[in-house]
Amino acid sequence: MPETHLHVELISHTPLPEQVCALGAKLCYAKADVNALRERVSSQDQSAFLERIMQSGHMSVLEHASFTFAVEGVSRALLAQLTRHRIASFSVQSQRYVRLDDFRYVVPPEIEAIPEAKEAFLASMEEDAQRYLDLAHKLEEGHTARLMAEGMPEKQARAKASKQANEDARFVLPNACETKMVVTMNARSLMNFFQLRCCNRAQWEIRELAEKMFTLVYPVAPHIFAKSGPACVSGPCPEGKMCCGRTAEVRAKYEAIKQEAGV
Repeated sequence: MPETHLHVELISHTPLPEQVCALGAKLCYAKADVNALRERVSSQDQSAFLERIMQSGHMSVLEHASFTFAVEGVSRALLAQLTRHRIASFSVQSQRYVRLDDFRYVVPPEIEAIPEAKEAFLASMEEDAQRYLDLAHKLEEGHTARLMAEGMPEKQARAKASKQANEDARFVLPNACETKMVVTMNARSLMNFFQLRCCNRAQWEIRELAEKMFTLVYPVAPHIFAKSGPACVSGPCPEGKMCCGRTAEVRAKYEAIKQEAGV
């Protein structure tokens, strides 16, 4: 059972996302037809226009641009947090149809840093894995016997029993168990996601995911995401007394990310 680590790829996005959003915004205020607007948008720099639109609060136009990510090496605990962001689409590896014969797991940094804690954690993962496989085997054998007694051929019975076994055996899997997913969000939803989850007060795993997603989308649409990141990047910290007190450090970090993108 190997330890796993976060891996994120931007696998697809709306072509020319900033032009698409600018076109949608201009259409709201213009008498010109779509083709005329498209020629105008494609031939001009839209950065200043997009900035004015976002400053005015006309954020709905950003929903025309979407971004799709492949995510691996995250825990089921993260999945529970990520799916709270409802304006998104998720396709998640099924524990019902996929038998995790050698499941991978995420080790929290605070556990990794303490040898005694990590030793106990790894032992727990081994025990959980064995219990899962033992339970899946017992369930599969029981379901197979029942289905064959009902007249089903053995090959068909085992195929059906395997899925039934996975469905219930998964209940003993730990939150640390790795999952994989494909996630799609529009630009407006991503901005909200970054504001909440890039914050230092966000849980470490989803913060790491959010930061990685930001580094992937910023080069694609730098004007849309110019002021994205945790809330303190472009304004005061909204956390009040719970503020981490590291606003200057956070702003410098996101400025460095933008500089590194070279756009």
